[in-house]
Amino acid sequence: MPLFYIDLHDGSELVRDTEGFDLPDAEAALTKMVQVMKRVAELLDTTSDHQAYQATVRDQHDRVIAQANLTLDMDVVDAF
Repeated sequence: MPLFYIDLHDGSELVRDTEGFDLPDAEAALTKMVQVMKRVAELLDTTSDHQAYQATVRDQHDRVIAQANLTLDMDVVDAF
């Protein structure tokens, strides 16, 4: 099974995947990327007004096959 790598960038720091995922094909790698981004969304910080993340999927030959962006822009309009 081929290896696919999912790197994460938060706008200032790149976390490069060095272990990878054994997945059957590129479509499965895209599904895994969405799962990773869902987990990132669950961990977003509500005290920050702007957060942006990018996930990049690389194949075993280090070719980029897909990218996804997740952005949260929050405006609090009324104090609690």
